[in-house]
Amino acid sequence: MNRKLLTGNGAAAWGARLARIDYLPAFPITPQTEIIETIGNWIDNDALECRMVTMESEHSMLTAAGAAAVTGVRVFTATSSQGLLYATEMLYTVAGWRVPLVLVNVSRGISSPITLEPDHNDVLAMRDCGFLQLHCATCQEVLDNMLIAYRLAEHPLIRLPVLVNLDGFYLSFTREPVQIPSQAEVDRFLPPFSAGSIRFRGGESLSEGVAVLEGSAYSYFRYEAHLASLQGLAVYEELGLEFGELFGRQYTTLECYRSEDAEIVFVMIGSFATKGKEAVDRLREAGAKVGLVRPRLLRPFPVSALRTALAGKKGVAVIDQNLSLGKGGILLTELSSALYGIPGAPPILAGFVGGLGGRNISNEEFFEIHKVVQRGVATGVCPAPQLLYTDEELRALRKMQSVARAAKTNRGGGA
Repeated sequence: MNRKLLTGNGAAAWGARLARIDYLPAFPITPQTEIIETIGNWIDNDALECRMVTMESEHSMLTAAGAAAVTGVRVFTATSSQGLLYATEMLYTVAGWRVPLVLVNVSRGISSPITLEPDHNDVLAMRDCGFLQLHCATCQEVLDNMLIAYRLAEHPLIRLPVLVNLDGFYLSFTREPVQIPSQAEVDRFLPPFSAGSIRFRGGESLSEGVAVLEGSAYSYFRYEAHLASLQGLAVYEELGLEFGELFGRQYTTLECYRSEDAEIVFVMIGSFATKGKEAVDRLREAGAKVGLVRPRLLRPFPVSALRTALAGKKGVAVIDQNLSLGKGGILLTELSSALYGIPGAPPILAGFVGGLGGRNISNEEFFEIHKVVQRGVATGVCPAPQLLYTDEELRALRKMQSVARAAKTNRGGGA
């Protein structure tokens, strides 16, 4: 096992390399492009035997990925932000084909206005498309979950594509120490793609099409895919245990950090959860009983595990790095539905939207979140959802608006 400093993009590329991918349809987009460039260099230098084709769009890229997967080759591709949205039609389509492939999404805020910094609106917009979703907090998790993702996708009980998500810039271009397992070790965990899954073979005449179905048959096939997705919870736990036995790093559907005896718990996903863990440590030093719970899977949603992890807690702060316009934080809504109707008194739930467009969440803000939840616990009333935003930020924005209005007036455009 080799230890190197890798970016999140580099870790994703290494995951694809160690998985012995056969085919890579690609299209560049910031901040994902480094993944494709890295793999392309390995192919050029004969370090990886793989066919790479640059497509004309993300829509074509996903079409090619799905078509290749039904021939029995191991397929990988990657995208980000607007590229993921552009591929939306084919995400639903290839999931409906029940093809096993792995897609990395490097999260980036979506337009408009435009940003290159991360939040989770791109990937959460795809939560209903049929792809399983794994969310990573560190570069090591990116590499490891790439390998687990192929086992998930190719598992006979699942046979659905898997999306591995990492945050742009905070992970994609940040170097962290990563343990790179040897190819021999990975081959023991991830054998070749089963030949029994091949539906198209060279030299054999075969055609296949997606039939136009009436409602009853359509409902059956859609629900079959739903049940297959739910199998991912138990299979991920099994694979996480097997991975731990081989590599010393075990994975479960939830990461629970200092939460066992906690009274108040932060719930987060992605790389910003590492900021949350630091805040937990500082609050613990101040005497507060605080913990953090981070779902690694968003689809399928780990309802049972979350109910167990949050049982007996007094308050839960859900910190969403996304915003569903007209509704609020998506993770808050998901967790609310998971906890609704369980026996006993549910915890006070408080929603906070932060980190949009890569905006930092400071330790001071985590401390304030804790105070808000404490007040909710004391009064028995769930606090209203809040946007994390400071007075200083608002003053700076108002100044920018004032400058823009003055410039417009000077050009004769009026107030």
